[in-house]
Amino acid sequence: MDITKVLPEECLNLVISLTSPRDACRSSLVSHSFQLAADSDAVWDRFLPSDWLQIVSDSSSSVQELSSLSKKQIFLRLCGNPVLLNNGTLLFSLDKESGKKQYVIGARRLAITWGDTPSYWNWKSLPESRFSEVAKLKHVWWFEVKGKIESKFLSSNTKYAAYLVFKFGNYTAGFERTVEVSIGFEGMVGEQKRNVFLNPQDITSHLPRDRGDGWMEIEIGRIFNENGDDGNVVFYVQELSAYVKRGLIIEGIEFRPEDGR
Repeated sequence: MDITKVLPEECLNLVISLTSPRDACRSSLVSHSFQLAADSDAVWDRFLPSDWLQIVSDSSSSVQELSSLSKKQIFLRLCGNPVLLNNGTLLFSLDKESGKKQYVIGARRLAITWGDTPSYWNWKSLPESRFSEVAKLKHVWWFEVKGKIESKFLSSNTKYAAYLVFKFGNYTAGFERTVEVSIGFEGMVGEQKRNVFLNPQDITSHLPRDRGDGWMEIEIGRIFNENGDDGNVVFYVQELSAYVKRGLIIEGIEFRPEDGR
């Protein structure tokens, strides 16, 4: 018996929407009826975050582009082509496996100690960056980068990992030692703190990872966003010793979901 001839279209749509974006794409290969259901707006509307339109409304060009697309096309567009928000300082996209929201907070949106002092930091554009400006460290003794994101911006009931996205210039010094990284909900006890290496010398733990897009990343830590009503998620990266530090280039901080839908 062909189940697609027994189940009403609405039921088939519901069944597929309770799986995952990946499974929905696979189910379209089962039969013509499954393909129609798997490509329907009813299915992909459930995979999209309920506030996706409100989020991208900050970018009028994106709203105009997305308005003519099906819900599946919108989902795939938001997975593969992040949307620049907040005057080009924030990148929004969707995780293709789960449909959860992910963000990159650009360097201009971070609080960088001495960041507006030209003798210490230089702001420049790089072709490999998704932002118009990145921060390049000329030299400092007191290295500190802080930032925050409201938990309501993140998907609820989701574990997130935060990463510093960076690279080094030609002349680098001071980052052979560990830097301290921390993340947690603002005002709450139990904030995570640990030491990591950005530019390790014969060290085999807590290493940065090559992203394959011209940048490196190192995990700052993880938080669980339960209902999105816990206020700000705050984080920092710092190294406050008396050693001169130079050559680090910061693109931003990325928040990625670590679990499925």
